[in-house]
Amino acid sequence: MSRDAAEAPKEIATLSFEHALAELERIVAALERGDVALEDSIRLYERGAALKAHCETKLKDAQLKVEQIVLGADGPRAEPAKLG
Repeated sequence: MSRDAAEAPKEIATLSFEHALAELERIVAALERGDVALEDSIRLYERGAALKAHCETKLKDAQLKVEQIVLGADGPRAEPAKLG
């Protein structure tokens, strides 16, 4: 595994959902155009898969936060997620 490939997940983990999604959309567009060399296509596909996983994690985290909003006598309030 190349050094860049090993570092990619660490770098992707620092991206916001919006930045990761924008990059994923650019990758998909490039792959759909079909004008990318084979080796570059493989590299882009691998990065796209990592970005997709990152976006899914971010969405799951957001969903858990939203699910913890509880309507009480004083109105909506957030409660810590009860995981596990």
